[in-house]
Order: sequence, then structure tokens, then C-alpha cells
Amino acid sequence: MEGDEKMVAMKDINIVFVNYKMKDDVIRAVDSVIHDIQDCNYDIQITVADNSKNLDHIGDALRDYKHVKYIDCGGNVGFGKANTIGFRATPARYYFALNRDTVIPKDTKVIERIIKYMDENPKIGCMGPKMLNMDGTLQYACYRFDLPSILIKPLKQINWDQKYKFVKKHTDRLLMKDFDHDKTQPVDWVLGAAMVVRREVVEEIGWIDDRYFMYLEDCDWCRRMWGSGWPVYYVHDIVIRHVHARESAKVPGIVKALFKNRLARIHLMSWFKFLVKWRGTNKYYR
Repeated sequence: MEGDEKMVAMKDINIVFVNYKMKDDVIRAVDSVIHDIQDCNYDIQITVADNSKNLDHIGDALRDYKHVKYIDCGGNVGFGKANTIGFRATPARYYFALNRDTVIPKDTKVIERIIKYMDENPKIGCMGPKMLNMDGTLQYACYRFDLPSILIKPLKQINWDQKYKFVKKHTDRLLMKDFDHDKTQPVDWVLGAAMVVRREVVEEIGWIDDRYFMYLEDCDWCRRMWGSGWPVYYVHDIVIRHVHARESAKVPGIVKALFKNRLARIHLMSWFKFLVKWRGTNKYYR
């Protein structure tokens, strides 16, 4: 960590939301965290890293939030890089990337329980909570990164798993549908919509790789953690609700998606970058 970060008082956890013209979603998510940390004895920082140059006036809306630090990233620098900017602005024992379309259920003390879990398990590098859809159904938020699972990922994004059995077979493996989601245990990687990383991990392996503008940065980070001996865990009894819009999958078909959906193109680019970066190292851990 750099000297200027060490000059700032260390927080217990720094929770970062990335905004890109989604002020209402971010405010809702921030409000749910603030409600969750009432009467909490830990020192908590909430950070909003803004990729939209305050065009939606989110900075003004957050001015009266005493727990929130607003940072203008200077433009759309990407999801991973914006998270890193937010993390580095306030050093903490734990860094929590949390999506703007998440809601912490009321009266569940999620943030406090996350800190306690990580304190009680010092060898764990990263944890991801159970994710539920807004209707309460399970959302698959932990994955495998063996080669067949990763290769099939673009076809999942265009919903081919709903059409072809061979795609569904590997998609089910990618999503760990054979996994007991009511049990806390190690996994290959957890969804970047809600992932908590220990400070010592960052000191050893570095921040999110900002070559990924968006998508697969969470997979890459977790792979680096495993490679340095830091396990990644799915924690079943800490729960967050998530809209999970999947904007990159809204245009069906590969060709149409690439021409009409910018996020689909970004997703495919990240997939290529991941395959190139990790070529020849196709092992997996779970």
C-alpha cells in the first residue's frame, strides 16, 4: 500500500458502490446499508465512486449523508477501476464491492456479521454472501473457472442454455447448480456484485485488474487469490438481495448482441482478455 493511504485512519470496512447514471438505485442501496449499520460498533465507510461526472447530481444528493464519501472518477473509467479508486480513497481492514442494485434486508446486521466472519476466519481472503433475487428465490452467485465453464460463458449470456442441452450442461456447472447453497464452503469465485476482500490480500496480489473495463474482473481477482493461497468462500447465512439486471444479455443472438448491445461487446472483450491472460493454466479449485 502507498504511503498516502497509510496517513488516513484505518476503517474496519470500506463499502464501495459504483455509479453510472443510476442515482436512484445507488441512493436506495446506500440507504439500506445505513439502516443495516445502525448501532454498529465497527468503523464503517461507505463510498460512492461516480463514473458519470455527476451528471445525475448524485454528489448533491449524497451531501448530507455523513457516512458517505463521494468521489468523481473523472469519467467512465470502468467498473473495476472505479471500485479500486473508491477502495484506495479510504484504507480499511476489509474492502466490500457492492452493486448499486443490491438491498440489504432489514434488521439482519449483514455488515457487522461480515466483519465478524472475516475476523474469525483470518485465512480466508475473500467471501461472498448468499444472493437472492428480489422475489426471494436463489440467485447463483458463485462459479467455477475451469476451462469448459469459462468457454461456455458467452453462450449463457445470450440465453443459449435455454435452447441447447450441451450449453445448459456446462452452464449448470459454471453456476454450480450441483452445489449446496445452504452450506458455507470454498468456491472458485464469487460474483463481484457483493464480494469482500481482506486488506492483506490486496497488499500481496494487488487491486482489481483494470484491463477489464467491466465483467470477469471478479473472476480474475479470485483466481489470483487462489493462486497466492487465499481461499474464496461462499457464506450461506449472510444474505443480500440483488436485482441482477444482466444488461449485456438483453439482445438475443450473438451477431445482433455484438452490433446492438455495447455491454455485450464489452462482456465478450473481457472474456477474450481472461482467456488470453490465463491460457495454459486451466486448473480449478472446487
